[in-house]
Amino acid sequence: QVQLVESGGGLVQPGGSLRLSCIASGSIFSIGVMGWYRQAPGKQRELVGDITRRGSTNYADSVKGRFTIDRDNVKNTVYLQMNSLKPEDTAVYYCNADISRRWGESPFGNWGQGTQVTVSS
Repeated sequence: QVQLVESGGGLVQPGGSLRLSCIASGSIFSIGVMGWYRQAPGKQRELVGDITRRGSTNYADSVKGRFTIDRDNVKNTVYLQMNSLKPEDTAVYYCNADISRRWGESPFGNWGQGTQVTVSS
């Protein structure tokens, strides 16, 4: 089995910063793309950004210039640094990772349980 566990969410004032972490553990052979998604109340889950194993990143237009994704391949961890937070960033943030459990297996997506981020004064 594979587990993804997010941490670092919380309540922050507008303009503040938070850093989320997501650690993958369990039966892991390799990890491909890792990413962050979010889902606000009454809205669909959306991509915040993702990062390849080599470090190439992709961001949603709404977070470009404010959020940064990086990863530590040794620790099987992906991070989301969020700066200049706005109330509209309020959502549950989910980690996703494409993981192969053994050699020759195609990677498949795994989700974490989510962590709440609330931006409010």
